[in-house]
Amino acid sequence: MIRALALACAAALIGACGGTPRSLQHFDSNAYPANLSAWGVVNVDDDRLALSAGFLPYDLNTPLFSDYAHKLRAVWLPPGSQAHYDGDDVFDLPVGTIISKTFYFPRKDPRRDSREDSPKAKPESALLRTEDNSGDFSGEGLDLRNVRLIETRLLVRQENGWDALAYVWDDAQNDAHLEIAGDIKQLRLVSADGSEQPINYVIPTRNECANCHATDHGSGKLHPIGLAARHLNKIYEHYADGAAPQLQHWVERGYLDRFADDAPANALWRADATDDLEQRARSYLDVNCAHCHNPKGAADTSGLFLNRAENSARRLGLCKPPIAAGRGTGGRHVSIMPGQPDASILIFRVGETDPGIMMPELGRSTVHAEGLALLRRWVESLPGVCT
Repeated sequence: MIRALALACAAALIGACGGTPRSLQHFDSNAYPANLSAWGVVNVDDDRLALSAGFLPYDLNTPLFSDYAHKLRAVWLPPGSQAHYDGDDVFDLPVGTIISKTFYFPRKDPRRDSREDSPKAKPESALLRTEDNSGDFSGEGLDLRNVRLIETRLLVRQENGWDALAYVWDDAQNDAHLEIAGDIKQLRLVSADGSEQPINYVIPTRNECANCHATDHGSGKLHPIGLAARHLNKIYEHYADGAAPQLQHWVERGYLDRFADDAPANALWRADATDDLEQRARSYLDVNCAHCHNPKGAADTSGLFLNRAENSARRLGLCKPPIAAGRGTGGRHVSIMPGQPDASILIFRVGETDPGIMMPELGRSTVHAEGLALLRRWVESLPGVCT
């Protein structure tokens, strides 16, 4: 069993990591601390949230939608260990690995003037509904004058498998506190046109984490989702020493044993991306839906497989009737009706917020308007007729 001990990172390991060098503590599953600060994962220093020494930030080509929350992702591997490359699946990460994901929103009115007007004085209620994160960063960390922290989730590789924890940030942004039973944050999002949207941002219970991360329904064990070549094969913009290809950077930092020149890459989903429409839509479905809708996932009995490797049009939903009818169909007859998004069950469910209908079932309380628009354009572009 992993002993709880402080693991100090040497300067050679720190490399370009941001933040004040400090020790990182690894805890056994029966001794998880109440406060995030005990882990040494991140460091709050005045108006900056910095990654602790040795943590490597990363990003995904197309990320999971979570009510417009932005995310600072980072991974730490025990000194002397490496992840093993896999071109198809999640990398094999060593025991002791810690993956952190901090969820936050940009502030509508960033605070820039004085210590008295610091983000620790009081929470900001109005937050931006935007997917532009260009103003969020301070080095490899976050500028707390510009963002409001919501939660930090940890995936910890113990000897008997992965464990998931959610730490909720206090209003002063001093520390985050373990919430086994989850939490709900009432937030107010403001769009670029000034319109406001209240949301109930749901922080999952410890058990609910398995609904997404138990990607192999048969074993029921948790696994990371994003740390696969197709998600990571991109340029990362926010390294302390500048932008660099992620997979190459992982190898250079000693975090990955190798990578292939022909490594797969998911498309960038966003509207300003130049990737092919179908590739963008498939990448969006892969990261948002395929943790359940894959041949081994929780939705394996549906026969609808949305993972990136699937190449059967029928299993992707084209002209495919549902296994079980009900409210989830919205009166529609097939998962995807080529050329007709309004007649497609997939489009109906992605556009719903009713908990008994919407897909994905967890992780959002609002509709991802831009993602839905992408899927609608893709379905409109599909040729053929269902008979």
